[in-house]
Amino acid sequence: MRQSSVQERYEDGVRGGDTNPAADEGGRRRGAPRRRRGKRRILRWFATMAALLILGTAGAGYLYYEHLNGNLGKDELNLGTNRLDKSSPNADGQTPLNILLLGSDSRNSAENVRLGGSRADADRPPLADVQMLLHVAADRRSMSVISVPRDTRVTIPKCTDTDDGKVYPETSTTINSSLQNGGPGCTVATWEELTGIPVDHFMMIDFSGVVDMADAVGGVPVCVDSNVYDDKSGLRLKKGDSVIKGEQALQWLRTRHGFEDGSDIGRAKAQHMYMNSMVRQLKAGSKLSDPAKLNNLAEAATKALTVDNGLGTVKKLYDLGNDLKRVPTSRITMATMPWVPDSQNAAHIVPKPGDADKIFSLVRNDIALDGKDKKKPGAKKSPAPKDPAAPKGEIPVTVQNGTGTAAQIAVRGRAAQVAGHLSQLGFTRSVADGTPKSRADTTISYPKGSLRGDALAVAKELGLPDSAVRHSTAVPQVTLVIGADWRAGTAYSKAGGTGSGDDKAPDSADTLNGSDKSACMKVNPANVF
Repeated sequence: MRQSSVQERYEDGVRGGDTNPAADEGGRRRGAPRRRRGKRRILRWFATMAALLILGTAGAGYLYYEHLNGNLGKDELNLGTNRLDKSSPNADGQTPLNILLLGSDSRNSAENVRLGGSRADADRPPLADVQMLLHVAADRRSMSVISVPRDTRVTIPKCTDTDDGKVYPETSTTINSSLQNGGPGCTVATWEELTGIPVDHFMMIDFSGVVDMADAVGGVPVCVDSNVYDDKSGLRLKKGDSVIKGEQALQWLRTRHGFEDGSDIGRAKAQHMYMNSMVRQLKAGSKLSDPAKLNNLAEAATKALTVDNGLGTVKKLYDLGNDLKRVPTSRITMATMPWVPDSQNAAHIVPKPGDADKIFSLVRNDIALDGKDKKKPGAKKSPAPKDPAAPKGEIPVTVQNGTGTAAQIAVRGRAAQVAGHLSQLGFTRSVADGTPKSRADTTISYPKGSLRGDALAVAKELGLPDSAVRHSTAVPQVTLVIGADWRAGTAYSKAGGTGSGDDKAPDSADTLNGSDKSACMKVNPANVF
């Protein structure tokens, strides 16, 4: 788990349901104390983007490079038992990227206690009060960011802390407490269970990191529609545009009561505006021309971050930063998971049926939330393959069981059942492959264009939509992976899906475009001065 046991109370006071008194070992770290471990929730995205986009432009000697590597905190990616398969490459060998951005309320240093307050919470395991999934499209032409509010009730799966072997049983509670069950790796496992989206990396940041990075980048422009004062976060701004940095940037990111209806939903929107503004500045390069400022930002970024072991070097952050810089600002979409009140607890929310499923499905299928992905000519109807399908009996088909996910155990014998059905339909070269898989959506992949007709023929016989058929360099022949959406029966009958028409985020996701410079936060009337 590797994070500090000193944590801070959620910015403006934690609601009763936000803490997890059963979690009592949140303070472990390997070796020397990691000051930045489970740190600040809000700044995480800001720090993340700053770190990546900045490190992607920085040049440093070997010693400085090693120095920056030493600044980074590192931890295990996934502490769950059932882990989703990584995303498959598309026809061009390009693979989408999913990064979970976390901000904790840790008070693991005197500075974090000063900034966050609540000294009484210094020994409480941290909560992941800010959680956003950043999805970068396989072709790097778009980026979608989904926030899940901290008070969302979810199933937190069984997690095992790799530091001490402690096992945390499955539980149903607010998503922010997942960080207390062994560390960020359990939050990753929770996201995979909730969304069906495989997470490739995580990044986590803290309070002091937000302050340092806001100073290093020279401040971030924001806007409020009225004078605002939030006595919980300390934010005080006059109506109109302002440039915030240092502690004021942290106050903005932590403000809940002062915005909109005073809930966590308004805070998420304010964080989206802040991130969009930060990204526009960094991509414009206006703050990156001064070598001294660039070095300061690189120092602040690496000191503020805890990442998974697979992302634990400046070189890997550099490469990731270059990937992110390729995404046009106009194709960055911020969204909040559609939600409804929790019938079991009025202080909590739960994913909105239908709408939340849709937004997660769009990301799983690498479809941008802005609905602006280029459509192939002929729109909704899949064009006929250049090479017609071979006779059924000549098409080799590999069938794999991907019904086991973080949320559900695999259906035993599922691959053999469907492979047998395909044989009865005439696809006599269908074979069940026992390789364990984990997939939310059923897919049929083919390795080269000449086999697309074969894949479509298999899909048609099983009742799968054309949208389930994809070109992937990761398979040697036509390969059917039966997902968690098809756990029984021999004919696929899932309703809706991403092939059903409107391939964009629903209105309930409250999206914000990265190029929108006119966005201005609505102030809660109770907090106007």
